[in-house]
Amino acid sequence: MTQTPVSTHGVPDTANRPLAPDRRSLAPDLARGIMLLVIALAHTHLFTVFIGGTETTPSVLDRIATAGTVMFVDLRAYPMFAALFGYGLAQIHRRRTEQGREWRWTRALLRRRGFWLVVLGLAHGVLLFPGDILAVYGAVSLLLVGVLRFRDRTLVIMALAWLPLAATAHALVAAEGAVSGLGFPLMPDGLVNEFLFRVTVYPVLIVMMFLSTVVPFLIGVLAARHRVLEKPHEHLRLLRTTALVGVPVAVLGAIPFALTKTGVWTDPTALDMLLVAPLHQVTGYVGGMGYAALIALVAVRTNHSRGRVTVALSALGQRSMTFYLAQSVVWAVLFSSYTLHVQLTSPAVGVGVAVAVWATTVVLADLMRRRGQRGPAETVLRRLTYGPSS
Repeated sequence: MTQTPVSTHGVPDTANRPLAPDRRSLAPDLARGIMLLVIALAHTHLFTVFIGGTETTPSVLDRIATAGTVMFVDLRAYPMFAALFGYGLAQIHRRRTEQGREWRWTRALLRRRGFWLVVLGLAHGVLLFPGDILAVYGAVSLLLVGVLRFRDRTLVIMALAWLPLAATAHALVAAEGAVSGLGFPLMPDGLVNEFLFRVTVYPVLIVMMFLSTVVPFLIGVLAARHRVLEKPHEHLRLLRTTALVGVPVAVLGAIPFALTKTGVWTDPTALDMLLVAPLHQVTGYVGGMGYAALIALVAVRTNHSRGRVTVALSALGQRSMTFYLAQSVVWAVLFSSYTLHVQLTSPAVGVGVAVAVWATTVVLADLMRRRGQRGPAETVLRRLTYGPSS
């Protein structure tokens, strides 16, 4: 008779293996796959600033692309990604608890995972793209893992208490930019100069992103506790309300900021930005949750009859870390001065580049699914977290 291998803690070793694709919930994977498009749009828009600024006389398409990015992408996609990270962390905690693991063991596991996220993220941010989010997520795992055991009410209070801090930080940065007239620094040419640029910019960005991550992270933990995305059919009223309110609020709240970015509102004062930036930030949180709810509603409709597009998008979501890093490799090849050095000064062209790169990753992820291949980055992180037998 064959026996199932058992670890020293009395839990089958198979419990440490990743869930089979057919046992995974559709909504979180679908959300991650779609949000990688929005992340790509945000990154290419940044490169129009980093590489040489926008054109002195932007075209109508460029203005539309900039306005669309501000209203639908900027500080709207990231909160959803952060919420999905919190959701995933809470899922790991719940599964390990159901398997009989003690909190001390699970806490050590999640902190080990967070440590390696910090290591991988620092390498990513310094070598490829300074807007890295992996190290931020790792830091959140290390510092806030204890919230996984907090009561729902405590999570809500923490989120409400943190919200003014994040909004104030963005308001001060925006106000300082209005006073000084300075925007993002331009990326210099040369291998060493670009490296030093990333090293200089990265610490500032990572602090701002950490401040922006805590609130959606806590919301994600709360949502996972009630399995909102795993069992969306049980939360249809909540999801519909969140989608119908969240997305329009995010768009409306971004209009003042979009007017400044497109040049329609010229010369906003520091006081103006102290009001506009927090509005943009807070409504972005609402919009991120609206996006997640909207995708969950789509998942409800397609869960039992998944078409090829849905399957491919969920395959991308299952390998989101791999293709998030792959995007940065593409950016390095396209935009670095020591590679192709593409001069991306048109936001409209940036949109086309982002869509093309994302569509390519969808195809590649689906090919990996067909071959039964997991994402290399996910495999590395899992082995560093659980050990070589995972």
